[in-house]
Amino acid sequence: MTVWLEVGIEKLDNHEGVTVKALLDNSATGIFVDKKFVEEHGFKLEKLDRPVEVKNVDGTSNSRGNITHELECNVFYRGHHERLRMDVCNLRRMKMILGMPWLAAHNPEINWELGEVRMSRCPPWYGKQIKQREAKVEDKKDLRWTMEDKEREEKVIEDRRKVEDMVPKRFHRWLKVFGKQESE
Repeated sequence: MTVWLEVGIEKLDNHEGVTVKALLDNSATGIFVDKKFVEEHGFKLEKLDRPVEVKNVDGTSNSRGNITHELECNVFYRGHHERLRMDVCNLRRMKMILGMPWLAAHNPEINWELGEVRMSRCPPWYGKQIKQREAKVEDKKDLRWTMEDKEREEKVIEDRRKVEDMVPKRFHRWLKVFGKQESE
């Protein structure tokens, strides 16, 4: 069975967004978005230092061309949100593919029979549940926990930005292995 997620992707500069169907594909070696789709919606693309050759399953070069750009945007799915870098390539019929790096990082609960996906096992550095942060808090104990949680999240984001500054851009898709907590 094929599983699709209806996700929102949002531009970083002006926070305009669009909804897109993303294919979950455990055989894909990356996270991909269709070039024509992002250009039509005016997303800002970042040129890679060097093109990445795209290979077919049989080892031959893909006729649709190399990956020359990437897209960084915010991605939303059922209360989960994160900032994500995707390789931009010619996907034709599909708009977005969430491959094995995304699946391994999030380890979502997938009901393959029903095509349902729950983001219940995400590590804390991959975004937070929006509902948790926006929930109305009634007593001070819960408020203190929420503020501590928010401060912890901000520190993780700040640490990740420091790592992004130190690591060359071409390695950003593997940033999680460069973080202090992850490298230990």
